[in-house]
Amino acid sequence: MFFRVSLAALLLALTGCHAQSEPFPSSSKLAPAKVKAIAATITKRHPNLSAEQHDAVLRTVVRSLDEMVFIEGGEFDMGDFGWPCDRALTELCEWPCGVPLDQLCVITENMEDSGVHPVRLSNFHLSRYQTRQGDFDLFQVIRGKPLSGAEYRDSEQMQDYFSPDKPAPTRYWQEAKDYCLWLGELSGVPVDLPSEAQWEFAARNRGQYVIYPTDTGTLDFGRNYPPREDDWQGMTHPVGSFAPNPLGLYDMAGNAKDWVNDWYDPDYYPNSPLDNPKGPETGVYKIMRGFGINEGEVIMANTVIRWPEAIDQTGYVTTTSFRCSVQSERPLK
Repeated sequence: MFFRVSLAALLLALTGCHAQSEPFPSSSKLAPAKVKAIAATITKRHPNLSAEQHDAVLRTVVRSLDEMVFIEGGEFDMGDFGWPCDRALTELCEWPCGVPLDQLCVITENMEDSGVHPVRLSNFHLSRYQTRQGDFDLFQVIRGKPLSGAEYRDSEQMQDYFSPDKPAPTRYWQEAKDYCLWLGELSGVPVDLPSEAQWEFAARNRGQYVIYPTDTGTLDFGRNYPPREDDWQGMTHPVGSFAPNPLGLYDMAGNAKDWVNDWYDPDYYPNSPLDNPKGPETGVYKIMRGFGINEGEVIMANTVIRWPEAIDQTGYVTTTSFRCSVQSERPLK
């Protein structure tokens, strides 16, 4: 039986109070008129919300847009660009490090579908953080859906797995997609999951030849990546716990993997269009990017690795999450 979470208690945890202290939340990106329009749309789309629920949804939408990072597009070589065979992945050098391109070794073993191909992207936005557990919980409550891992939430031993500021665990690709589209529906902004090309471009600091999606391009455990001495046990960290990459994006590796929009096809990379590729039209698996907390980060936490995943994970996994994007070439306002 699913654990019944008190809606009032959940909303209190999300908002920190029972009632907002001003008519509308302030925004670092949106004009007051835009925030007011979002509030009106929430009232129209969800007419049965209490004032407390309405306030929680409005604050979630506005904060989600404020946390979008505007990324100028450009052209880059997407895929496993290679690394000197005799140099450790953690050993920094300016690519290709004086080595002829045809003598570089692959970064990720057994990834024969990750060949380099040119891609040209338009401007877009990507969320600074992975979607928080608390925000996704609110989305589920509003839709009348059970919370992820609801059957475990009354267990004292499991409480740390479901902190509101940790990445939202997902079971289905579709629920990640639906959450982003919900933000877009309420805000009137084209919110969606990012494409795989957008995710990699952002992880590589606008397509540079960097191995790890960190501020330095390497792993500094405890500063820009979770410390190795952590007693992992499948637990993630609160979003934004470690230094972001140069674009200001947190947890592009080392916390949870991110769903992206694209279907998986091992033959897609060689046939990918140059401009704004969206992935195959159909498929069996969806792509995840990044790397969760686990052993093997030196090999697996790189910027080019791809994970074909079933759209139904058969259970909620703490290291399966997502971040939304805004598919707009102009900055939000």
